[in-house]
Amino acid sequence: MQAWYNSRKAAQIAAFFALREGGNIHVLKVVKLIYLAERAFMAAYDASMLRDQLVSMEHGPVSSITLNRINGAGDDGGQWAEFVSDRADHKVGVSSPNINDDDLDELSRAELKTLGETWEKFGHMTQWQIRDYTHDHCPEWEDPNFSSYPIPYSRVFKFLGKRDPEELERQILRERKLASIFGS
Repeated sequence: MQAWYNSRKAAQIAAFFALREGGNIHVLKVVKLIYLAERAFMAAYDASMLRDQLVSMEHGPVSSITLNRINGAGDDGGQWAEFVSDRADHKVGVSSPNINDDDLDELSRAELKTLGETWEKFGHMTQWQIRDYTHDHCPEWEDPNFSSYPIPYSRVFKFLGKRDPEELERQILRERKLASIFGS
């Protein structure tokens, strides 16, 4: 696990969407929702929620470290399991029926607003509809031909029409460095 990656925050984002889906959510759907929320946050705030590694994969763009956590990779001292259950039958869910939005203490109001707007826009879609949407509406994604390609933050910012996308990417990389030194 990368020292700058906040697994607890990523788990809370996944739990946010699982709660709205009734407690369990298809892995592909939650991964796409997380990416689309990250992209929307970048559009609104010129920043990243997770500072995750973005990649193009067969089914569209994803937040790579978060996908790995969903798939059970990495040890974060139980932070993920506090909010998200182990993957089963292509789904993940909230780890306890008692979890609610008040427990999502890593998320700012701006992040919760972005997650809510992402759910409003895409929550009614199936995982396949959202996948197709990302193929058609996220030009930073490139078909990796059964592999994966990194998506630099500057590429996303460029397609969002931001001025100086390289500087915005450098800011995220500086935040990663600071988080590595001082903690998430």
